[in-house]
Amino acid sequence: MASSSSFPAPRSRSKKPLGKMADWFRQALSKPKKLPDSAESSSRDVSQPSSQDDPPPLGLSSALSPTSPPTHVGSSSSSSRGGRWSKDYDVCVCHSEEDLAAAQELVSYLEGSTASLRCFLQLRDATPGGAIVSELCQALSSSHCRVLLITPGFLQDPWCKYQMLQALSEAPGAEGRTIPLMSGLTRAAYPAELRFMYFVDGRGPDGGFRQVKEAVMRYLQTIS
Repeated sequence: MASSSSFPAPRSRSKKPLGKMADWFRQALSKPKKLPDSAESSSRDVSQPSSQDDPPPLGLSSALSPTSPPTHVGSSSSSSRGGRWSKDYDVCVCHSEEDLAAAQELVSYLEGSTASLRCFLQLRDATPGGAIVSELCQALSSSHCRVLLITPGFLQDPWCKYQMLQALSEAPGAEGRTIPLMSGLTRAAYPAELRFMYFVDGRGPDGGFRQVKEAVMRYLQTIS
């Protein structure tokens, strides 16, 4: 039997020290490969899928989105309903039943002027079947100015006195809205409730109609 010493011993392979091998692996793992720009963008697109069910993020882009509700602007018709056109009538003529003819002359003069004033005449413009009190109050509240045709019949008519007091109570400090037109009476007969305001004297050639029109126009200019 041959001795084991006759066979040459195998040559051992040279090996790197274990410490250097570990450093090499660490360096390899700590330096990932850099992908091209196209690959990075595609990877980001894939990693962040978008869903139609998800709401868009809040921000300037969503505020300017075409799906935002439009802003409504008030119509020009509503804005034009101001000043003179905020009421249905410019003048409400308050008179007694026996002075209807004089009231009609005054209304014809005011409506036929270049200003084309809108007048309320009770027997012409009141709603048929309407309550007298409601119609009188509605006529006053729907008119800018009130012309009180003060005559002997006016002072004796309880409805005329009611209209006069109602006009004063609605706008006691509104100068120019209540215009007394006195006809057929002396200054001493002027109602005590109206002593704090001037009246138009109806004894002139035109019955004081021109002064009444000018007073109405002055008031309408203050609210235009």
